[in-house]
Amino acid sequence: MSMAHTQTDAFSVNRAGSGRREMVGFRVGDQAFCIDITSVLEIRGWTPATPVPQSPHYMKGVVNLRGSVLPIIDLAARLGLPTTEPSARHAIMVANCGGRTVGLLVEGVSDIIELDDGDRQATPDMGDGQGGVIAGIFAVDGAMISLLDLDSLLPPDRSRAVDGGFDAIAAA
Repeated sequence: MSMAHTQTDAFSVNRAGSGRREMVGFRVGDQAFCIDITSVLEIRGWTPATPVPQSPHYMKGVVNLRGSVLPIIDLAARLGLPTTEPSARHAIMVANCGGRTVGLLVEGVSDIIELDDGDRQATPDMGDGQGGVIAGIFAVDGAMISLLDLDSLLPPDRSRAVDGGFDAIAAA
């Protein structure tokens, strides 16, 4: 079995013989989300990003991460939620997203939570024919926590706007 797993198949592959996974919980607006902890490289405080011309609307810009250029994704904008001006209370989660290292701008990281694969519910069909970026939903203590599918967060076609906005910048 290959040790390289995508965010989505982390749920279908039972690595340790149990169905429990550690997740990083965070907030975007009034909604709770989580991602597999193995996808998170680090969590940083907000630092202003340098805008990049002709980048996708959800790309906040780039920051210098120890000598490397790190693209910052405004997760609220990417998810179609109302955006806010970043402040000191915001955080950047540096994560592996579809094979790229990106910073995800969130309003705050709440906790490391352990969730059971069997408790994950399917994302309701919204009739748009798209899989979306939500891999499932957990009902935890009366709250709904959406599991993000990081491999689907960026457009799969790797259009010029994305490649030009991320890959070309990283090569500079």
